[in-house]
Amino acid sequence: MAHVKNHDYHILNPSLWPFIGSVAAFVMLFGAVLFFHGNGPWLLLIGFVGVLYVMFGWWADTVTENKEGDHTPVVLIGLRYGFILFIMSEVMFFAAWFWSFFKHAMYPMSDQSPIADGVWPPVGIETFDPWHLPLINTLILLCSGAAATWAHHALVHENNRKDIKNGLILAILLGGIFTVFQAYEYSHAAFGFSGNIYGANFFMATGFHGFHVIVGTIFLFICLMRTLRGHFSPESHLGFEAAAWYWHFVDVVWLFLFAAVYVWGG
Repeated sequence: MAHVKNHDYHILNPSLWPFIGSVAAFVMLFGAVLFFHGNGPWLLLIGFVGVLYVMFGWWADTVTENKEGDHTPVVLIGLRYGFILFIMSEVMFFAAWFWSFFKHAMYPMSDQSPIADGVWPPVGIETFDPWHLPLINTLILLCSGAAATWAHHALVHENNRKDIKNGLILAILLGGIFTVFQAYEYSHAAFGFSGNIYGANFFMATGFHGFHVIVGTIFLFICLMRTLRGHFSPESHLGFEAAAWYWHFVDVVWLFLFAAVYVWGG
């Protein structure tokens, strides 16, 4: 009886997932550095597969904890607060890239002198027309967010499993199309990552957003798999809720990127 749980908190068992996740992320980052220096993508891909493995295993353990009743109302509040703080940290991450872009756009400097006034975009940079592919990608991502909202509404207010599945499938497909179009746009860019501050800011801001789109698409795919297995209910759907929050965050960041980088900054 001394070990009987008499509180609403969840005391986690020792886990290797944080350590394995850190190692996989380091390998992926180190592999990316090697890839950027022309040494092949293999270490990058190995690290990426390791990160995917950690995501699968760690999330599976979290689902098991929920099934075993460890996610009490008190624990759910903590998980929600934790995810909100995570999104806020992501907001500040993107704020840094916006800050850099705005600073160089409003106070451009020439290559010849750090104190002489330059022009923005820098001379020789041919920017994208925001009203072609970037606008199409904006509509695609907004429609994907609407589909995720449809699925969330079908779960919370109707418990309609068919609409949940269809909404998630549509959101995932549109997210994938967005990624393909983004890669196509990158392949036709008239400027590179290095050699100019515009290209560096552009690819860092939009590239990290593209990475978040991929992560969010995986997040929604996991929710779809769980839906097909009968998981989630109107009363218990924290994983779905977190995925929807994350996907809407990705939507909002893209709207700011489209308005600031593509329209105003171009």
